[in-house]
This record gives sequence, C-alpha cells and structure tokens, in this order.
Amino acid sequence: MSAVQTRRRRITLALAATAVLALPLTAGCGALDKALDCVKTADAIAGSVNDLQQAISSAGDNPLQLDETLDDIDNKLDKLAGQTDNADLGKAVDDLGKGVDNVRTSVKNGDNAPDLAPLTDAASEIGKICTP
Repeated sequence: MSAVQTRRRRITLALAATAVLALPLTAGCGALDKALDCVKTADAIAGSVNDLQQAISSAGDNPLQLDETLDDIDNKLDKLAGQTDNADLGKAVDDLGKGVDNVRTSVKNGDNAPDLAPLTDAASEIGKICTP
C-alpha cells in the first residue's frame, strides 16, 4: 500500500471514528444522517485531494491525467451535493467545486503549480462541521 493510500485510509478512519463516537452524544435521525454524510464526504474529499496532488505532480508526464482527475473530482462532488441535506456540508462541497474550477483554470492558463489552498480550506471546513 502506498503512503498516499495509507494517509487517505487514516484520514477516512479518523473521520469515521469521530462520526461514530459522536452518535451517542447526539439524538435523532438528523444527527445520524449528518454523521453518515460526514463520513461519505470525508472519504471522497481525502481521495480527491490526494488524486489531485498526484495528478499535478505528474502533469508533465501525463497532462491528460490531470483533466481526468479534475473531471472525476467534479463527478464525486456532484454526487455528494445531491446526497447531503446538511446546508453547511453542502456549502463546503460547493466551495470544493469552486476550488477545482480554479485549479482547472490555472492549469489551462499554463500554471504548473496551481494553488490548492481553496481545496484544503474547504476540506478543513468539512472537518470543523463534522467535529462534534
């Protein structure tokens, strides 16, 4: 297993554990739905950010991989946006989408090291939303 896969798995497990531990402290189906949304969102985002970092670092060798990765992330975010009823998570997913659009634009304009800060900021916001 690569270091990226190990890191992704650790992030996903940590967020899943946080969500599971938070369940007894919360009441009702809304809390359960939010916890499940958080786990799904965290998993998709951790994988997407890692995929994007790898695609950017190897863009010189395979420029098409970056476009494919950005398309894949857009598809994942579209699915996530349609699956969550939590307004805060929905906004964070939208912010991630804007970050992906910014990266796409930067790359098309010749930037070989696009700013990933909007993506990591949105991922951080999801962590805040999902922490009880």
